[in-house]
Amino acid sequence: MSIFGFSPSYTIDLELDEPPSGVYKDVAESPPSATQQGSIPKSNDSDLVRKIPVYTTTDKLSGTVKVNIPQGKKLDHLGLKVQLLGQTELFYDRGSTHTFLSLVKELDAPGTVYDSKGYQFSFDWEKPYETYRGLNVRVRYYVLVTLSRNYKGNLTAQKEVCVQHVSHDPEVNNSIKMEVGIEDCLHIEFEYEKQKYSLQDIIIGKIYFLLVRIKIKHMELAVIRRESAGGGQNVYNESTTLSKYEIMDGAPVRGECVPVRMFLKGVGGELTPTYRNVGGRFSLKYYLNLVLVDEEDRRYFKQQEITLWRKTLG
Repeated sequence: MSIFGFSPSYTIDLELDEPPSGVYKDVAESPPSATQQGSIPKSNDSDLVRKIPVYTTTDKLSGTVKVNIPQGKKLDHLGLKVQLLGQTELFYDRGSTHTFLSLVKELDAPGTVYDSKGYQFSFDWEKPYETYRGLNVRVRYYVLVTLSRNYKGNLTAQKEVCVQHVSHDPEVNNSIKMEVGIEDCLHIEFEYEKQKYSLQDIIIGKIYFLLVRIKIKHMELAVIRRESAGGGQNVYNESTTLSKYEIMDGAPVRGECVPVRMFLKGVGGELTPTYRNVGGRFSLKYYLNLVLVDEEDRRYFKQQEITLWRKTLG
């Protein structure tokens, strides 16, 4: 017995083995009040950062569960199980959690445990979607251990894992070439080397000024992420400018060519692959936004969608 008069507690420890990839991802921890009160959890809500293991589409997940019994005590229980769960959550609708993956393994049948005991487990599982945390939606995978008890509350332990899909270079990757302008005022042609980029790629292109009759002050190129969450009448679209670069300063003349060279690795915010209709719940697209600003601060812009894909884990 404790010197303060409290009985020693029963606990569960959950430890995951190192993932086959050997890769871990830093994830910012949100304060508990964020999810309890229904507010949207942001990645910058807390300075606490934890590392979670990263798994590819072919990796197995394994680990150990330990039930800790105080010396001289016993634990009656109704069974011990471990679950691997995959869920999509829409933050603007607190009740809108969809479980697309649910695997269960029974580790111990109902009975009595007299000493601390360890249990090993493993899952060979399909991973249809990547882990994602956005403005209005998130996709998460986690391991949940539950020791059921009759009268006292259940003992639980939980750990989150990350899933990333690695792809190969696309077989077809055509260049982008378009002409845009304002009749009798401005006519430009922009060309990007390709339409599909890995997350560590370099965007290379050229911008040609075929007609210039307005006074251009400068030109910018931005990377925009557009998240569309929900369905039917309740679709929430959120656009975020991840990075913006000035690629020209001063007035161009007819026939001038401006080179474009942008390193995606240096883009602010967390880049992910393009996601299209994830479980019928959300999509994520990326755009290059070319903006010209004249001397009266009027803005002329043209957006072009690009496709991002993951070449390596990280």
